[in-house]
Amino acid sequence: MKKYLVFIILFSVFLCKTKLAAQDSLKLQGIVLPDFIVKAQKDPEYEKKYQRLVYNVKKVLPYAKMASFRFQMMEQNLQLLPTEKAKKEYLKRTEKSIKDQFMDDLYNLTQTQGRILIKLLYRETGKTGYELLQEYRGNFTAWYWQGMAKLFNANLKEEFDPIEDWQIEQIIKQLGFE
Repeated sequence: MKKYLVFIILFSVFLCKTKLAAQDSLKLQGIVLPDFIVKAQKDPEYEKKYQRLVYNVKKVLPYAKMASFRFQMMEQNLQLLPTEKAKKEYLKRTEKSIKDQFMDDLYNLTQTQGRILIKLLYRETGKTGYELLQEYRGNFTAWYWQGMAKLFNANLKEEFDPIEDWQIEQIIKQLGFE
């Protein structure tokens, strides 16, 4: 049901843009959509927020793509290692390498960019940040970083929902990363 509602709203915005921009509401198959859909197209505040979202997605998407790639490589390499000791040593070296390469950049992200990055990590890897930490670093470490994320109004357990986060999905497709 939610998918159909989103589709109807997007379709109505398209119709409003092309044919009925001057009208206050749109009647589509017996459904009257509120005035804000038409007015949102003309709202400079909405456009400013959308452009900010585009900027934020452009900034964090490469990190999510790189994390996905590194995660897949790490999974493959871990399967090749024979002992648990070798796996732990490999995880330590990989973590150090990632920290050396990305930590300075990641510290400079805003809170909003961090929340978007958490969602995009789920989109790219299929696992939440909390699940990844829990799997590779343990329960306590995952719990600790979840607490730190909560201090900054973020949630490592957050998942990417293409319906709820349709704007982010649309931006990714427009950028050609799909």
